[in-house]
Amino acid sequence: MGAYADELTRSMTWLGSKPDTVFVGQAVEFPGTAMTQTLSGVAREKLVELPVEEDFQLGLSTGLALRGNFVVSIFPRWNFFVLALNQLVNHLDKFEELSGGLRPRVVIRTSVGSIRPLDPGPQHKGDLKDAIALLAPNVPIFDLQEPTQVFETYQRVYEVAGIAPVIALEHGDFHNEK
Repeated sequence: MGAYADELTRSMTWLGSKPDTVFVGQAVEFPGTAMTQTLSGVAREKLVELPVEEDFQLGLSTGLALRGNFVVSIFPRWNFFVLALNQLVNHLDKFEELSGGLRPRVVIRTSVGSIRPLDPGPQHKGDLKDAIALLAPNVPIFDLQEPTQVFETYQRVYEVAGIAPVIALEHGDFHNEK
C-alpha cells in the first residue's frame, strides 16, 4: 500500500476504535475493493456487509445515525452511488431543515475509480462531485487529494459536532502511490 492507503487505513482504524462507529456497505466485511483493505484494523462486529442495494444502504445509514451511531457508509465508486441519490437528495441533504436541526452523523465514503494500471471503462471512473454538490448543497464534499488530508478530515468530521453528514471523496489511483 502507498501513503494514501496507509492514511485511509489509519483513519478507519481510529474511527473503528470509537464505541459509536459502524461501517456499512459493499465489500466491508469480505474482500472486493481497494477500500476493503483499509478496514483491516476495524473489529469485525463493526462491519455491516450489504448486498448491492445503494438506495437502501444510504437509508439504513441515516437510520443508524439517528439511533446515535457515527456511520461510515461505503460506496466503492461515484457511479454506483448514483443509485442512492434519492436518499441523499430527498432525505439526508434536507434532514436538518425537515427535523428542526438534526444532522445525522453519516460519512459517505466513495471514490473516483482508478484508471491505472487498467482503465475500467466509463461506468467505473466518473467524477461526479460537481453534479452531486449541486444536488445536495447541505452535504459538503471533502475531496481527499493528498495523504495529509485524509486523517485530519475524518478526525475533524468525527470530533466536531454539526459537520456530518458529509461525503469523503477518495481517488482510486492514489491507493498505490508511495
